[in-house]
Parts: sequence; C-alpha cells; structure tokens
Amino acid sequence: MATTTRARRPRGKLDLDPATVRRARSLARKVGRPIVRIAQQHTTVSVERATLRLAGLAGADAEGTPWVNRLVDVVRADVGLEHGVALPVWDALRRAEGGDLREVAAKASAGSVRFRLPEGQDAKRARTAAGRAVGSGIKRIDARRTERERLIRRIGDAPSKPWIYLIVATGDIYEDIPQAQAAAREGADIIAVIRSTGQSLLDFVPEGATREGFAGTYATQENFRLMRAALDETSKELGRYVRLTNYASGLCMPEIATLAGLERLDMMLNDSMYGILFRDINPIRTFVDQRFSRQVHARAGIIINTGEDNYLTTADAVDAAHTVTTSQLLNEYFAKEAGLEDWQLGLGHAFEIDPDIPDSFRLELAHAMLARDLFPDAPLKWMPPTRHMTGDVFRGYLLDGFFNLVGALTGQGILLVGMMTEAVVTPWLSDRDLALQNVRYVMNAAGNLHEDFRPEPDGFIADRARQVLGETIDLLDKIADEGSAGSGAPLLEAIADGTFGLMKRPADKGKGLEGVAEKARDYWNPATEILQGE
Repeated sequence: MATTTRARRPRGKLDLDPATVRRARSLARKVGRPIVRIAQQHTTVSVERATLRLAGLAGADAEGTPWVNRLVDVVRADVGLEHGVALPVWDALRRAEGGDLREVAAKASAGSVRFRLPEGQDAKRARTAAGRAVGSGIKRIDARRTERERLIRRIGDAPSKPWIYLIVATGDIYEDIPQAQAAAREGADIIAVIRSTGQSLLDFVPEGATREGFAGTYATQENFRLMRAALDETSKELGRYVRLTNYASGLCMPEIATLAGLERLDMMLNDSMYGILFRDINPIRTFVDQRFSRQVHARAGIIINTGEDNYLTTADAVDAAHTVTTSQLLNEYFAKEAGLEDWQLGLGHAFEIDPDIPDSFRLELAHAMLARDLFPDAPLKWMPPTRHMTGDVFRGYLLDGFFNLVGALTGQGILLVGMMTEAVVTPWLSDRDLALQNVRYVMNAAGNLHEDFRPEPDGFIADRARQVLGETIDLLDKIADEGSAGSGAPLLEAIADGTFGLMKRPADKGKGLEGVAEKARDYWNPATEILQGE
C-alpha cells in the first residue's frame, strides 16, 4: 500500500531548517554555559549593594555617597566581599551596633562598627533576619508587578504592536516629565528616559531628583518614581497604559534593576556585552552583574532590551550581520538561564546598512525577517538608522519611513522612533512630532501587511537570511572550538579578540575589576537564594 509523507511544516516566513536553528541554539548554550558558571562563582560590590537596597537601605551621606556604598566598603575592608555582606551586616544589627541599616551604615563609615563573620547560633540568627529583610523587598517588587497587571486590565493596553518607543531626555527630570506626557499623547506607547552620558561608569547610583545631566537624565530611584507617577496620570487620561524604560547597565546594573523593580518600570536596557564592548567595563564584572539584574527583571515582569544595534555603529552592517545574530542567541540563552521568558526578550537589531549599497532595503528586510523567524515569541526591538544620517533632514525622514515599513513588513514588537535630526542635534519637540507622524502614516497605511508578505523561498531575501544564519553557526562553532583548547571560557577569549563590534576587551582588564570577588565556600546572599527559588 502506498504511503504518504507529510510535508515539513514551514517555520516562519523564511522556512528556516529546524535542525539548523537547533544547532545554532545548541552552540549558543555551549558557548554561554562557562560564562554562567563564572557568574555563579563570583559576586560584585553592586550585587551586594543591590541586596542591601532590597532590604530597604536608601539615602546618602552629606557628601552624596550612598549609604549602600559606605556600608559595603567597610564590610569588605573588615571581612572581605567573598562571604557576602548579609551575614556580617545583620550580625552587627543583632549585636545592637545600630537600630537599623542606615544607622549601622553611618556608624560604620565613621569607623565605630567592626564587622565579623558570625558562627553557630549567631550566624543562624543573622541569616534568618537577613532573609526576612531582603524577602520583604522582593515582596515589594512582586506587589509592583501585580499593580502593573491590574492597571493594564483597568486602564487598557496599547491597541496593537509594534509598540512605539520614543526617547525623552533633557537632563532635567522636571523637563522630561511634560515632554514624556506630550509624546504619549502624540502616540508613543513606551517612553525611554535616556541616561546621562557617563553614568554607566559611576560606581554608585546618585540620590534624589536630578536637574543636570549631559545628553540624558540620571537614573535615580526618585527620578524613576516621578516619571512613573506622571505616566500613570497620562495613562488614565489616554485609556492605555504607557510603559517606562530606563537603563540597567554599567557598573551599577544590579542596583538600577532593583530600583526599577521597586518603582514599577516596565522595560530596561540590559545587554550582556554592551558595557564590555562600548564602556570598557571588565567582562567578569559585567556577566556577574547582568545575571543578577536579569533575575530581578524576571521577578519584576520587566521586558529587557538588548543592544545588538550598537555593533553596527562600529562594524559594517552587512559584513558583521552574523555577529548581531550570534549576540541575539547568546542574549537569549543568558536571559532564559536567569529566568526571563520569551515575552520579556526585547532582542535588539537595527536598520544600519549604507543606503547607497544596491539592494540595501532588501538586505535590511532579510536581517529583520531572520530575527523575527528565529525569535517568533519575542517582542523584538527594532532600531532606526543612525550611522548613515547625514544632516539632510529630507533624506533622513525618507530613511526613517523605509525603516518603519520594514517594521510593518516583519511584525516587529518594539519600534524605536527614528528622528530626521538623529546624530545632528538633540531633537526638538517638533522633530518628535514629525517622526511620530511618519510612524503613524506607515503603520496605518501598511496595516497588517506582514500577514500578506512572504519572500520567495529561493529568492534574494531568503538566501541572505540563510547566509547570515550559516555565518552565525560558523562563528559560534569557531568560538567553541578555540575555547576548548584555552581557558575554558571561549566567549571571554572571543571578546578579547575583538569578535564583536571590533572592540578588544581582555577578561583581566577593564573598569570595575576591583569590585569583583570570587565567592568563598560559605558565601551566602538571601536575594540570590530567593530569586533562584532555592
């Protein structure tokens, strides 16, 4: 009797070979696992400071140095960082060295508290007290997540995707607020308050509302609170929940992630390699901090945005396209290992091919479709042209229109609004208004065009996508093979060799290395324990 064979079900619009996709993810796991082991074996000053923030320690001394910095520095000087700060600090509290964390921090910074590693019953009591205090902070993050979900049900959500993402940043939080509210009224679904230049290299989080910043506004808990409250008012006015984004990156990544969870931010820029490549932050420091920050984001229901678009500002967008896909796969692995779900993965990619190259639009379309097919359940973050904006605002406006059209054709989840004055001046409100008009026109005119568009199976777009995926697998294979004969952490070696973004960043150099400590056998952190579900 004749038998029939069932045709293989197409995967996405490009019909990528499932075995090839599985191999790409398998290689990403192989390359990523040693990094996770390194992260599990180390702690940093920022992880320990974030733990104290979860327990309620806030504020700063008269010089503006946060109490968490003061306290961690003294504990480290007395007993080291490798055991964690929780047991020494809560042991001091139980010995009546201070009535609360703030008093202990103040007395410690004045030199009137000595910390020790408690043993026996003293250690047990300190452990119980620390777990209770830090657990209360995580419960506050849980409550803010529930509050977000309740507000979306009551107010309503953005009507459809892509969500329109617009940057606001004057340097003054009190100027940012009316601009953000105006942008929401003009159609923005997500407001990103871009951070002041250089904050990623500060090893402390500034305190309070800030009114001075260069090319951005400082990320502080009070600034988070003020903007979230203002956007809540506007959300009720508009009948749709307006999301708020900031940056959990740099030397204080875990702390800023914690503050974002406590103040109900909705998205955070949080890339596994951005700080290493573009801010010369030590690779070990970055990977340890990003794992903890992503555990916080997972708990808080925050969507992360990754930074692959930045690679294309230093490397050619055609030749280096596979490094973007490689980073996306690694970011996906690191994110899921930390507990994030598909709906929280705003993986980045960008419209950065030189428009003078023949078929540049088709190439952009191929790269965007590859990202969409590889990560079908992720709200991909699609970034507008910046590198080839020349100051010709008419040409720039047209390029942004092409960018928006690719977004419509490929069903992107998060569309960052392109500005015709990008890389020329800080946009005026009128620039933002015109940019939003561009988005609205293309999205309204194109509608659900992505439902109708499917490239030819053996055409230019599909061939280009398969080529980039093949080059991605070759790169991951090369990294894994070279690492097997080296340190055992092949990704660190690849980063040191300049594989991503043409930046060479050795694992034993970079800013913040002095803030890393290898964990002792008796290391304990109640935040890590709770976030990992132990």
